[in-house]
Amino acid sequence: MKATVKKYGLYALGIALVIFFLGLYFGKELSFKTQEVIGYTTMAVSLIPIYFGIKHYRDYENNGAVNFKEGFIIGILIALCAAIGFAIIDFLFVSYIYPEFPQDYLAYSIDNINASDIPADQKIKDIADAKEMMKTYGTPSFGAILMFSMVFIFGIIISLISALTLQRKSN
Repeated sequence: MKATVKKYGLYALGIALVIFFLGLYFGKELSFKTQEVIGYTTMAVSLIPIYFGIKHYRDYENNGAVNFKEGFIIGILIALCAAIGFAIIDFLFVSYIYPEFPQDYLAYSIDNINASDIPADQKIKDIADAKEMMKTYGTPSFGAILMFSMVFIFGIIISLISALTLQRKSN
């Protein structure tokens, strides 16, 4: 099991590091909406090794059998590798490559609030809330933790689905 987790965990980590970095670096000029789509797509692609890792373990290391628990553990550990990759890149990107990101995203959020059809007093409250949240949560460390959490949660879901679909009892 360790060999499978290392191999496919490194695949997930590598995919996360390379594709997420490329998406962030070359996507800086794109709209935040487009960047969001690229980010979620990158998450999905970096978590593909979960399925293939569980399948590899079942087919090549465990004589064609894997129970749900084993598959889920393998998936979680591979997801952990991808989540770490995303957190590292997010932290480095916001700390060194695009430190203006929190302020730019706040401006984008304020523009969206102003363009919405909500009453003026609600807009004022929402803008104040957005500014307060940015003071509290707009740090590279928090962004990295948030990115780690999102990828890991998606990884748990993919691990559950993969472990359920790939489980097979030994003959």
